[in-house]
Amino acid sequence: MKIALHPLLFGVFFLVSVPTSQAQIGIEIQSGEHDRIGTPVKVILDAKEALEASRAKINLNGKEIYGQLCELGLVSLRELGDEADAASQRELHFILPKLPAGQKFNGTVTFGLPDQADKTRFRFEDEEGLSTDLILGDRPVMRYMYETLDTSSQQRIGETYKVYHHVYDPHGKGFVTKGPGGLFPHHRGLFYGFNKISYSVDGQAMTADVWHCRSGESQAHVKVHSEVTGNVLGRHRLEIDWKGKNGQPFATEWRELSAYNVEGGVMIEFASKLETLVGEITLAGDPQHAGFQFRGSQEIPDKTASQTYYVRPDGKGEPGAFRNWPGNKDHVNLRWNALCFVLGEERLTCCYLDHPENPKEARFSERNYGRFGSYFEYTVDEDNPLQLNYRIWLQYEEMTIEGIDKYSQDFVTPPTALQK
Repeated sequence: MKIALHPLLFGVFFLVSVPTSQAQIGIEIQSGEHDRIGTPVKVILDAKEALEASRAKINLNGKEIYGQLCELGLVSLRELGDEADAASQRELHFILPKLPAGQKFNGTVTFGLPDQADKTRFRFEDEEGLSTDLILGDRPVMRYMYETLDTSSQQRIGETYKVYHHVYDPHGKGFVTKGPGGLFPHHRGLFYGFNKISYSVDGQAMTADVWHCRSGESQAHVKVHSEVTGNVLGRHRLEIDWKGKNGQPFATEWRELSAYNVEGGVMIEFASKLETLVGEITLAGDPQHAGFQFRGSQEIPDKTASQTYYVRPDGKGEPGAFRNWPGNKDHVNLRWNALCFVLGEERLTCCYLDHPENPKEARFSERNYGRFGSYFEYTVDEDNPLQLNYRIWLQYEEMTIEGIDKYSQDFVTPPTALQK
């Protein structure tokens, strides 16, 4: 049964009138080599007018849309490097309606708009000590699970030994991802970690597995560092401790997830910065138990695994034909991979979009029960934190290679956007 999606951009694109006395700056948007339709755009602004504003009106060749202003995110801080100035620079986000390849828009940005209760604003709702939902209008998009480790029983340990994010279906009716329990209980939602970690403390060699967390290890929520809400994106930055077998932190992760107000599905971006607390840390594992991964609902292995297949840059796979490194030695460094699965009577596609700046060799894994992703090996030290950036796109119905490529191109080579 096909279900029509409600437009998600209502309230983002509409005409507004603003007094001419309000401050303005110029921007230039270039599409690059690809056609752009409904593409998220980020512009880094270094302008005093932007510092106190949260909303802006953008005029692009006569088309007026609303944008959202916020602090620099992890990706911007990485891109800017030594040039990053969190006190004076801001991100301007908006959704580019349409721009053909090879063309550009010159536009103006107007600040000082009055606050407005848009029906499709993002907001966070927290259930203290348990979880936080990110909601767009009245539609939940994702849920952060952060309950403190509970050692009262083996079951409670298993339910609370690591943090992760659930993903809702494109209508917000329920999760498409799996929580604790079920087949392979260490898989859940959008999750990230490594099962073969080594480091030393006071000269003593240590190992850790923050994937299975069977020997006292855990990923522990420390605090919410920041929350961003508005009409274009919702984003939170989280401080997470990676703890070893002795219960002591050996690394701090800054994990940032963003959701965009785009039509046709759910777009979530994952960024992370892992910093050592103990000197050199070696991260390793295997394709099934390390890296950044997506795990679909328990309903998939229970009812619909035989209908699962994958779409890859080289073509559509068949149900039952899955690729895994090292058995498939060329299943590495993919631009993207896509899981096509069935929940209830609906087929969905989840696209896993890698970024070329993520560490390589990226070794990919696929399973018919809905777990897929990639991992790599890496050494973290005081001067070399591990920084990552992925994007997830989820929609109803199966997708073509061309359709997935569009989302990959928008992520990896977005439109060039500059302040003039």
